[in-house]
Amino acid sequence: MSFTDLARETGLSVSAVHQRVRRLEKRGVLRGYAALVDYDAIGLSLTAFVSIKPIDPAAADDAPDRLAHLSAIEACHSVAGDESYILKVRVASPIRLEELLNQIRSAANVSTRTTVVLSTPYEHRPPELAGPDAVKPDERA
Repeated sequence: MSFTDLARETGLSVSAVHQRVRRLEKRGVLRGYAALVDYDAIGLSLTAFVSIKPIDPAAADDAPDRLAHLSAIEACHSVAGDESYILKVRVASPIRLEELLNQIRSAANVSTRTTVVLSTPYEHRPPELAGPDAVKPDERA
């Protein structure tokens, strides 16, 4: 959204919006900007979540490092529960997913549990910044 559009939406002047955005960038609240990719358009129409856990629980917890070279892994989240990590992956087809799962298992010595995404009603939603339940900066742990 342009500064002009932001100003119109917020009821502020363009210069006030520009100053506020720059302050948010300087404070690290806005850490960067990204393009939203149409994954179907580039041939990566299959999205899945792959939960992984080490085959040997005593082994080093280095799965993210061992998997970093696999570009099909879009995100790696450390989680609480039975699994150690949940990976968000994007591939072209079920065959490519099967190949990726084999690569994940081999590279990180983990077992996997996979959930295939059928559709995505929404994604990349902005956080709610105001309201009765909003955490104020001085209330953070």
